[in-house]
Amino acid sequence: MDPECSRLLPALCAVLADPRQPVTDDTCLEKLLDWFKTVTETESSLLLLQENPCLVELLSQAFKFQDLSSRVVSFSLRLAGIFAAQENCFQYLQQEELMLRLFGEAGPLGLLTWNVPSVRSGWIQGLCSLAQHPSAEQFLVECGALDIIFALQGDSSLFVASAASQLLAQVLALSLQGQDTPQLNMLDDDWPLCARSIVGFLENSLQSGTTPQVTKALNVLTSTFGRCHQPWTQTLWMRLGTPVACLLEKEPVPAGHSLADLLLSMARSPVFGSSDCDLWVTLAQTLNRLSPTQAGPLALGILKLHICPQALKTQALGVLLQPLVCILEAATQPPGNLLCCPPGLLDGIERSPSISDTLLASTSSCISLLCQSLAHLGELQPLLGVARPGPWPQAALLQATVTALRFGNGSAVPVSNVGRHLCGVLAGCVRVQRAALDFLGVLSQGTGPRELVTQVFEVLLQYLSSPGSSPMVLKKAFQATVQWFLSTSKVSSFCEPDLYTQPFLRELFPVMQKRLCSPCWEVRDSSLEFLIQLTTRWGGHPGFQQALLASDVPELAEQLLQDPEGYVRASAVVAVGHLASRGLHATPSSPEHPGAQQRLLRELLHMLSVDTEGFPRRAVMQVFTQWLRDGHVAMAEDPEQFVASVFQVVSRDLDWEVRVQSLELAHVFLAQTLRPPDCPYAVTLPRVSEPVPLVEVLRTLGRAQVLDFALRALFDCDRPVAQKSCDFLLLLQARTTPDSGLQGSGCGPDATDVEAALQAWQAGEQGQPLGELVPEVAVAVLQALDLEGLRATLAESSDRVEQSPQSLLQDMLATVGTLSEPEADCY
Repeated sequence: MDPECSRLLPALCAVLADPRQPVTDDTCLEKLLDWFKTVTETESSLLLLQENPCLVELLSQAFKFQDLSSRVVSFSLRLAGIFAAQENCFQYLQQEELMLRLFGEAGPLGLLTWNVPSVRSGWIQGLCSLAQHPSAEQFLVECGALDIIFALQGDSSLFVASAASQLLAQVLALSLQGQDTPQLNMLDDDWPLCARSIVGFLENSLQSGTTPQVTKALNVLTSTFGRCHQPWTQTLWMRLGTPVACLLEKEPVPAGHSLADLLLSMARSPVFGSSDCDLWVTLAQTLNRLSPTQAGPLALGILKLHICPQALKTQALGVLLQPLVCILEAATQPPGNLLCCPPGLLDGIERSPSISDTLLASTSSCISLLCQSLAHLGELQPLLGVARPGPWPQAALLQATVTALRFGNGSAVPVSNVGRHLCGVLAGCVRVQRAALDFLGVLSQGTGPRELVTQVFEVLLQYLSSPGSSPMVLKKAFQATVQWFLSTSKVSSFCEPDLYTQPFLRELFPVMQKRLCSPCWEVRDSSLEFLIQLTTRWGGHPGFQQALLASDVPELAEQLLQDPEGYVRASAVVAVGHLASRGLHATPSSPEHPGAQQRLLRELLHMLSVDTEGFPRRAVMQVFTQWLRDGHVAMAEDPEQFVASVFQVVSRDLDWEVRVQSLELAHVFLAQTLRPPDCPYAVTLPRVSEPVPLVEVLRTLGRAQVLDFALRALFDCDRPVAQKSCDFLLLLQARTTPDSGLQGSGCGPDATDVEAALQAWQAGEQGQPLGELVPEVAVAVLQALDLEGLRATLAESSDRVEQSPQSLLQDMLATVGTLSEPEADCY
């Protein structure tokens, strides 16, 4: 330990042990514990205590005062555990009679602070730290701590109960460490004393018949099999497998979710990985015995296993498919024939009447089961060969999902009593609509019959046009539509909305017109985001352009630049920017409207200067940067004037993201100024353009106010802005080397001008503009800056200010005024 830290420790320990002193916050105590952990990983804990007896004094004083802060009590327990993790230090603390006082039955249980969950949690965490060696195992049995751990399994605090469960699993593993299966049989006498007590507790809990007790035992076993993959776990299962299996005979099965977690934890262990293990039989029985909502997560977990019998995977897939089978049957089968399954959907899978019963039992059970099935199948679909036990029933799942959505919006015509019941339950149910639309989007990764895909677009259009669709449902419908557009364009030879989806587009844009005029701002925003996605992907294709321009969507999008909601204005900026870059204006440039491009440019510049919210201004800068990068016609005539007008505005902007985006614009402008791009519309072959002289580049950057902005941005209080500015100036500095040709101008920089420029640049920290720098002075300024050093400094983390243990101790002592520093009499 650092000598200065050792010097400060006695004062700090005295403060912590004194109930009259104000206690520092939890963050400092956590940092202090982290420091002690680091120290004990490299040094002897025993030597640390012997050289710093104040630490032992702190631990001995921690429980002498009833009114000691619960923070300090918890800290002391955890600190003692850190020291006692080394066996020789544990024995030293034992000799000092500290371990019994800290962790025994007569310890903190007698304090009022034991009622505080953080103290109980500190007690558990302390034991977790010290339970690393045989001496700790014997101590836990002898001091009565094991009984306390048993009791804490049912603690009122979920955090404490969970930690106690993890601790019990850790102690069991410690007790059985090094035990071989042949030496460990089913008889109690062959088990270590500590393990015997824990296994007895687990057996009693499993056989208690009460769900809380069963849940505690299953959670401990789940932690044990999850963290330990030793041979002795087989013997443990031989001992406890029977009472676990007996749980399946009860009605209903107690702690079903915990039981599923246990079995999956075992199935992932290599100890139980053989295909002939009886664990698979138990898993199959559990799938049949759990309720449908409990069996769903278990089925999904089984399908994700890398090693699993094929028959069990087939059974698990059937559990997930059957709710959708019931939906299909309710819409397609005559009354009284509910169990007649559509061909190919459940081939080789045993039907479970309980699933149908659950769907019909109540509204909540129906909705929960259906949403769960859709979510699990959606998660399963991308896991092609890993999880699928057979062919993926794409067509049937498409039909079932479309049917569920039609039940949800009331457009389905049920042909049975069951169908009428489901229609009444699902009509207007936002949860099911959202889950079904999500799954419909996932199914776009596959293919389907033409007539089914037609039905997909029909039901999507119904949801997009329905006034009853909630904003979230509408957003999901937009997302699914984009996914299906992408899917159908992949099979199109021209990668554009084909003749198959063209009729849908003609109906879609009138619907979007209504959505862009919605009184709900979330709907307007989602509609604009949808328009952006469509334009980005298909804005250059004639079919899309024709359908778009035949509607009022471009004009409405431009009107939303004046929307009262900032998020909508930001989305409108991006949408209008995408449309304009493809010539899809509300009023495109023509002899009748020659200034449409410039008018939009002026409107966005005005928005950049006056909009009171940051999101729209950031969006404007992103659009401007993309326009400059693409050579948009609005700035092609005079890009320098365009950039100058932008930087005149953003130089006063207080939003750091706007300033960062401005420097990105400067990067693009510099690249184009150094080597202007060839015209893509030239009728002759492109020729390599000559690089622009550096003198002219610097003059251009000066006139456009780019250099002034970048130099002042080095002083920006927001680090990302300074970093971006540094990168830009480094790029420019690399071009201003002594052999850059600037000296050939015959007029080297005057020393007075250089000094004046540097002073003016320094004054830029206060926000004063530098003015236009002549090229020679600009080069001198750039060469005078240590930009590499500045970039290295900026790359350091935000807590680069010294955070040493010494400074931590000083800060903690300073809060209570115990640092021995010269005091001044202010009076």
